[in-house]
Amino acid sequence: MKIINVALLAGGYTGEYEVSINSAKNIANSLDASKYKVYTILINKDSWVYHNGHEVVHVDKNDFSLVLNGEKVKFDFAFITVHGTPGEDGKLQGYLDMIGIPYNTCDSTTSAITMNKAYTKAIVNGIHGLHVAKSVQLHRKDEHDTATISSALKFPLFVKPNNGGSSVGMSKVYNVGGLHDAIEKAFKEDSQILIEEFIKGREFSIGIARLNGKIVVLPATEIISTKDFFDYEAKYTPGITNEVTPADLPAEKNREIADIVTQAYLRLNCRGMCRVDFILLDNTNEFYFIEINTTPGQSANSLIPQQVRAAGMDLTEFYGQLIEDAIKA
Repeated sequence: MKIINVALLAGGYTGEYEVSINSAKNIANSLDASKYKVYTILINKDSWVYHNGHEVVHVDKNDFSLVLNGEKVKFDFAFITVHGTPGEDGKLQGYLDMIGIPYNTCDSTTSAITMNKAYTKAIVNGIHGLHVAKSVQLHRKDEHDTATISSALKFPLFVKPNNGGSSVGMSKVYNVGGLHDAIEKAFKEDSQILIEEFIKGREFSIGIARLNGKIVVLPATEIISTKDFFDYEAKYTPGITNEVTPADLPAEKNREIADIVTQAYLRLNCRGMCRVDFILLDNTNEFYFIEINTTPGQSANSLIPQQVRAAGMDLTEFYGQLIEDAIKA
């Protein structure tokens, strides 16, 4: 059986660089070494490099190859685990499409759209059973009148980068006095930001993937944080957040959630694995869509690995199936 050369793309240009590195380590350790030869490629703005232990080898971007010990190594597959740009916003996907290398994520169009929270919500709005919070989208180049914003939306509000991930630059604001600083904080991360009304309820995240040609919805995780909201610190600092997988939900509610996220996956033309974050509103249990992540974190304790294990699968099988399905597509 031919060994498949896998370029495991990690790093990126954002504050999620270290998260991506941790994801790559877990994926590399989980892939079946008898089937896949893994080369971890670090993506930076000025270079794409492979560390082989004693030297740094630069990737030839003309044909996406390496020269190791005088021999050219060409890749059969790219496993993208870059969170944020350029791996989650369609840039790497467009490059790989042009040179004909299959990869594990959504295509360039879907990746670009889903990185934009406002555009994504506009597309999924209207799915039966799915609700979205009332929001305002701002661009850095425009004027920002906090009085107008506060009159259009009900406090408390979430202020977040429109194209960010891992909750970097996100704030919860309780009155108009805190709005200006929160807007400035979010604009440090992105030229577009989203201000949306706070939805009070239980917070969840659920993985979904196409495996063996079929859409599989993984068990949901409930996010129970000791902080006021699930920000970057809450996500990545041990002890701050309790993640319950599988979530304590009735079977009927699980079926309803699975149907909603499947419809979102299909409507957005997703491929590979994604993760949908949502809230079940207090009292009514209505489903409120937060966002969809098309390159979700894959460190050992990340949500998708938790959910894969809860579904009775192992990560070696899961990642291998993602690769095989993408190659066959």
